[in-house]
Amino acid sequence: MSDGHWQLEGSAAELYQRYLVPGITTKWAEDLIRRAQLRPGQEVLDVACGTGVVARLAARKVAPGRATGLDLNAGMLVVARSVSNEGAPVSWMEGSALDLPFPSAHFDVVLCQLGLQFFPDQPRALHEMRRVVREQGRVALSVYSPIERTPGANAFVRALDEVLGPEASRIKRGEHSFAVPAQLEKLLHDAGFDTVDVQTVVQTIVFPSVLDYVRFQLLATPMTVLLKDKIAPERQAILSLVASRTATLSTPAMLAAGKFIFPQEAYVAVAWPSNDVG
Repeated sequence: MSDGHWQLEGSAAELYQRYLVPGITTKWAEDLIRRAQLRPGQEVLDVACGTGVVARLAARKVAPGRATGLDLNAGMLVVARSVSNEGAPVSWMEGSALDLPFPSAHFDVVLCQLGLQFFPDQPRALHEMRRVVREQGRVALSVYSPIERTPGANAFVRALDEVLGPEASRIKRGEHSFAVPAQLEKLLHDAGFDTVDVQTVVQTIVFPSVLDYVRFQLLATPMTVLLKDKIAPERQAILSLVASRTATLSTPAMLAAGKFIFPQEAYVAVAWPSNDVG
């Protein structure tokens, strides 16, 4: 960090690991791992593992068992393999959540943090998770709730649409496609899970500044496509303008002490194939 701001140099996956994981993802990962109630000796799969924060936390809990992280993005897996790990060994595999490359009833627990909303066929992905989890196992996953329930993200997408046009925020809004907990609960039941528990959970997110939040969103996530054809001075002007509008659309409490602080809400589910919850 320099002058209080993050230095966004490196690939998108490296930036994701360096800034998003400690700033946001680890908080949700710790909560998900706690709800999954992992035990030593278990076999665990992390679907859409990204750079591996959930898989690594799971590995600490299940040793001498085994953890596997699967993701479709090879760049994310390169970073995942580069991060040191404690506990059980972790295998990193490139593959699709829609066609999991594992035999049926192979895992005690399947995890999926903030990934389901991105899958092009959510029912198929959940059926695949149901197929590979053992009958006495469980699936634990999370998805974001409506974007209006996360005021920092909501201010950002409103600013983005003002600056770059009404379709600019489509990717970011797509992260928040689940309207109510019952929507997730029904998908899980339809996928073959007999017992489903969905909770609404809130984490407090803190970024060094509004500008850092905006820079991260536009330089280290899929929204990089919005700036890919812009020259450096134009990119910087857009970042500054979006940050300024985001701040204007935020409450004073969100901007306290020059930081960007806001609640982030998600639906967190634990589902069991059998009514005999263990």
